[in-house]
Amino acid sequence: MNVFDTGTIAGWLGIVSAVLAAIAYAPYIVDTIVGTTRPHRSSWLIWTVLCTISFFSQMYEGATDSLPFAGVMLLGTLTISVLSIRRGVGGYAYKQDAWLLLAASVGLALWYVTESAAYSLALTISVSLLGGAMTVAKTYRAPYSETLPKWSLSFLAAWFAVFSVGELNYVLLAYPMYLVVLNGAVIAAALVGRDRWAA
Repeated sequence: MNVFDTGTIAGWLGIVSAVLAAIAYAPYIVDTIVGTTRPHRSSWLIWTVLCTISFFSQMYEGATDSLPFAGVMLLGTLTISVLSIRRGVGGYAYKQDAWLLLAASVGLALWYVTESAAYSLALTISVSLLGGAMTVAKTYRAPYSETLPKWSLSFLAAWFAVFSVGELNYVLLAYPMYLVVLNGAVIAAALVGRDRWAA
């Protein structure tokens, strides 16, 4: 089946999710370059590892309509991760970074032995929650340090990606559902943080 299977509803949803994800990264990249957004270095490194594993695990599992979204997310997170080296906050010398790399290595080994991508994806998402928690906490403390339109569009794109899967496949659904929760949490932290500053 063609990756862009535009003959199905799932195909169109996949295209919409990829386009929205690409649009979402544009203002975030610009704001990072000009310095109004300060991405958390460790978070974006963790997410880049997760996106890499997610993209290749979805490809391995035969994803079609949801694969473009995963590809755009990989390119976007990698771009932000590279930009954060000079323009971000935080460092890389955290225990969770080592745990992520260990979990990813164990997951990849299990994937090789069992020929199931579920182990690698599950372990990486579990550790990646730490990266998400750091960004949520940072956003609450400094609610204007994040580009809210990026997270809002990504939240919407993740929902489109969920429905583009078109079947009850937990491996294919795990990554976009994780992004629904993550983006929603960052949005909530920003809004609550801004209300706290206004009060």
